[in-house]
Amino acid sequence: MVSKRTAQIKDVLERLYARYNHRDLIKPDPMQFLYRYSAPSDMEIAALLAAMLAYGRVLHIQKSLTDLLGRMGDSPFEFVRNFDNDKRGKLKSFKHRFTAGDDISDLLELLRGVLGKFGGLEEFFVQGYNPHDKNIIPALSKFCDSLLDMHVKNTNGCIRKGLSYLLVRPAGGSACKRLNLFLRWMVRDDDVDTGLWKSIDKAKLIVPIDVHMSRLCRILEFYSRKTVSLSAAVEITESFAKIEPADPVKYDFALSRIGILESCTGRRRTECGDCELFTMCLHR
Repeated sequence: MVSKRTAQIKDVLERLYARYNHRDLIKPDPMQFLYRYSAPSDMEIAALLAAMLAYGRVLHIQKSLTDLLGRMGDSPFEFVRNFDNDKRGKLKSFKHRFTAGDDISDLLELLRGVLGKFGGLEEFFVQGYNPHDKNIIPALSKFCDSLLDMHVKNTNGCIRKGLSYLLVRPAGGSACKRLNLFLRWMVRDDDVDTGLWKSIDKAKLIVPIDVHMSRLCRILEFYSRKTVSLSAAVEITESFAKIEPADPVKYDFALSRIGILESCTGRRRTECGDCELFTMCLHR
């Protein structure tokens, strides 16, 4: 039986979903760059790169992705499939905070091998996916480990720090926000998320957690930790699963709009009265 509080939270989340979960509200989210392309193969590559660089200020992320994808031409997929030293040279001067052009090139070299062997990222990812696993974390771990192992073989054991940051391993305790964001974009299917990947159950996804999302989840009383970690992300996802077990990441985009579009900082403002979470904030 669903508790009264769970029913109340679900009602709030459904109103948020109805209000914000629309294609025309995606900007300035980095996933806007996926929809510049129509071919699924291009969207998949653009999605991974957009998620990888989804850290820092929103305007900086947009500027960096415009720059990076511009250097890659009309088809990110073809750029990666035919990646060589000339294309590495095109990315040499690229910079997004502490991600350098060589870090992106190292990643694209690995993806070139993946595309050559598997044809696409989904086909590669599902090699480590077991539908009987509790969640997507084991598959995500295998995805990162497999790519980094390939890199080690190619470089005689040397892993560039920037590549390790892009392919952060869940085993280290990171919430893996950017990779979980990529998986949400690929697996879920609605007006916002693409649903390009058909082989993975959306019930296995983990909520992409950053400091803004964690603050909103504390308001919902989904967890009380001060740090953003993988265990926190799992705990939060399990709380969402009590409300929407078949789709625990359903409300992620809508909730994140409160911070991105409404500039919520957690501090009381006159605009707070228009927010669906206002009554919950009042009781904290």
